[in-house]
Amino acid sequence: MNKPNARIYQRVSTKGQDLSRQDALRAEAEAKGYRVVATYSEKESGTTEKRPELQRMLADLNEGDIIIAEHLDRITRLPMDKAEALMAAIKAKGATVSVPGLIDLPKAEDGMTGIVMEAMQAMLLKMALYQCRADWETRRERQRQGIERTKAEDAGKPLAERKNQGRKADTFTNAKIVEQRGLGFTIAAIANKLSVSESQVKLILKKDAAAKAA
Repeated sequence: MNKPNARIYQRVSTKGQDLSRQDALRAEAEAKGYRVVATYSEKESGTTEKRPELQRMLADLNEGDIIIAEHLDRITRLPMDKAEALMAAIKAKGATVSVPGLIDLPKAEDGMTGIVMEAMQAMLLKMALYQCRADWETRRERQRQGIERTKAEDAGKPLAERKNQGRKADTFTNAKIVEQRGLGFTIAAIANKLSVSESQVKLILKKDAAAKAA
């Protein structure tokens, strides 16, 4: 009996940690009777469709393949219409998605892989995709509220006493800092990736944490 193919997709941060997670996913798949034929790793955000490794994986998919993702938001945080279109593209290839703890990988010898995965996938993925996107939008909104609150507190104060020192907030970069930290990137990696100082990264993360706690 030929073993079904599994493909691991992950968005990565630090090399050592990523290899450890990758090895764990591979070991679990092989223990359940799958052949891991490829691993796709990249650092692009799940909020964009322009991810080279994701597109390469979609092109490689064959009938009966299973995509293994550590978390669903590793695959997408796109708006629901685009997220559903991505899942439809996967389904059109005859492939399915497994997410440990959400849609667990069945044993290959069960002979029910395709039926079980497809039956569970439609309902669970729609719920989980919605939650991934909602969580991301909530973080963005809390950050926006934190910035507005800081502006209100600064109103009427001398420039030297203002928390933002009169600088215009770079909301896009700030949002990327929070997002990258949520994906597990280190402060140094975020600073290097976004071309900002580590002190700025720490400041934005501190403000984000305060906004969430408010």
